[in-house]
Amino acid sequence: MPMPICPICAKPLTTQRPAWHCEAGHSFDVAKQGYVNLLPVQRKRSLHPGDTREQVHARRRFLSAGFYAPIAESVAQLLKGKAARVLDIGCGEGYYLRQLGSAFPEMTRWGMDISTDAVRLAAGADKGASYFVGTAAHLPFEDGSFDAITSLFALTVPEEFRRLLSPGGWYLQALTEDDHLQSLKALIYPELTHREKQLSPELPGFTLITQRDLKFSIMLTENQQIQDLLAMTPHYWRITKEGAQRADRATTLRDTAHIRLNLYRAQVE
Repeated sequence: MPMPICPICAKPLTTQRPAWHCEAGHSFDVAKQGYVNLLPVQRKRSLHPGDTREQVHARRRFLSAGFYAPIAESVAQLLKGKAARVLDIGCGEGYYLRQLGSAFPEMTRWGMDISTDAVRLAAGADKGASYFVGTAAHLPFEDGSFDAITSLFALTVPEEFRRLLSPGGWYLQALTEDDHLQSLKALIYPELTHREKQLSPELPGFTLITQRDLKFSIMLTENQQIQDLLAMTPHYWRITKEGAQRADRATTLRDTAHIRLNLYRAQVE
């Protein structure tokens, strides 16, 4: 089993309700939904970091409708037979971790996000996994606690991920291609710009084993679906007033998702 440690002093945590605690006396309450906040205030960069409640619920509606099911299916295929203990970094409202649970009922699953709203929603819908609020830069687990780590459109911290993985463990990364959601970008921006992206980054301590490109169409037929998709993307924070007005008027959107999945293996010293 993964072994949580105190995010303040790194001593082992006793994980029992109503609170997790260490021998140094640090204590972390278990919320009624079942999650634990393991993000010390000194590691917060804002009062409420991560996605807002509105963004989290938009993500839940969009993903539950199945628009990104091909991504979840590919994640399960790439991890099949490779991991009994999985940690999902930046798990959001828990969609991909729930899909892994459906595909592999015996898998021990943990999810982490910096957004308390996201973790609260994830934990409330998935009692078969363990969820906590935290940061990818300081993961509160002993070395070698997991067989696989996933970071789907979230941060990559190679040194910390390798520390948490068992020898020869797996890291699965999802990145967006440059032409991902071109129609959405054309709707909200006056002009499109091309950015060169590194889609197969070299990660210290890891070897890239498999790459998979996913490209599939999505058809949105309601303004709410368009708004939900927008709320899931970084464009939500960059959109201008004029772009937001165009999105408010749109009732249909045909777009293409283009994703790169990179499967790495931790190098054994």
